[in-house]
Amino acid sequence: MRRVIAIHLPQFYPFPENDEWWGKGFTEWRNVAKAKPRFWKHYQPHIPADLGFYDLRLKEARIAQQELAKQYGIYGFCYYHYWFNGKLIMEKPVEAMLNDQDETFPFMLCWANENWSRNWSGGFNKTLIEQHYSEEDDIKHFNYLLPYFKDSRYIKVNGKPVFCVYKAHLFPDFEKTAQTWQKEAKKAGFELYICHFEAGESRNKKYMTQTVSAAVEFQPMYLGKFGRYSNLLYNISRKYLHKELFNKIVNYEKYVDYQCRQTNTIDYKRYPSLCPSWDNSPRRVNGHFFAFTHSTPKAFKKWFEHVYTSFQPFSEEENFIFINAWNEWAEGNHLEPDLKNGTGFLEAIKEVIDANKKV
Repeated sequence: MRRVIAIHLPQFYPFPENDEWWGKGFTEWRNVAKAKPRFWKHYQPHIPADLGFYDLRLKEARIAQQELAKQYGIYGFCYYHYWFNGKLIMEKPVEAMLNDQDETFPFMLCWANENWSRNWSGGFNKTLIEQHYSEEDDIKHFNYLLPYFKDSRYIKVNGKPVFCVYKAHLFPDFEKTAQTWQKEAKKAGFELYICHFEAGESRNKKYMTQTVSAAVEFQPMYLGKFGRYSNLLYNISRKYLHKELFNKIVNYEKYVDYQCRQTNTIDYKRYPSLCPSWDNSPRRVNGHFFAFTHSTPKAFKKWFEHVYTSFQPFSEEENFIFINAWNEWAEGNHLEPDLKNGTGFLEAIKEVIDANKKV
């Protein structure tokens, strides 16, 4: 058995910080709806189909998401969680879910521990809110999360709540923070199953410390194999000029073929992941962007089938496959149905699972 986990962005409702930074009533639906094609045959905008332009403050919207995911074989959601030294952002949908026992869908949390800046408008030096790490904050953070960890719907491995961190390399001492959390968990009568996403500079075995249980592959990655010259210029311009001077355009079908040819040489626990697409041009109106072309349910199914059949769970409950993402609409990266593909990506998942039920 494999448990398929879809990464979930709880962004789609108005909140004060977005009002201040981007304008009254802003949600990412605004970027999604006004997106335009930026090159020949560029698929934009992505318009939601079955679930519409939902508001995640509504119980009905959250349950509709959960029921749709369950119908097509998704085991649970991994909700992004935003904590800035006690300040919470985008917490309302997940807090509402926690307090509503009608919402029975399994879930886990991933701390998206990046600073927030004006990347969407090309302002890489303009920090909106930043993280400051300390043991005192780690304890305060754990105490906030404790009701989630104790919830019967929270996804666990052998009784240990699974808690993910987006970018371990941003911590001054990730192992120290993990130890603090484990110490607090022990006081509460349990252990944590801590995972770190291999995103950006966190793609490094050194973050697999004695207190960390596993890593999670974060797709898309390994893009250096595709358009090396443009990627080099892109990275140089962003690092040294704080500007993005070149777009990254990658053929999804070729990327899937590349992924399906890879053999697993990792000598530590790392859960696989995959993505249905990617196109962050709606967020980068005033800057350059990265986009896949030729992203189809058929190509996604090929990749998912490869991952599903080749991944050997580490134990009976260490059996996760992560999909990035359920609803990253402004990054063109969503399992949720749109007007072009309908439920095609979801159907691909169900077809592979149904065909491998004995695996």
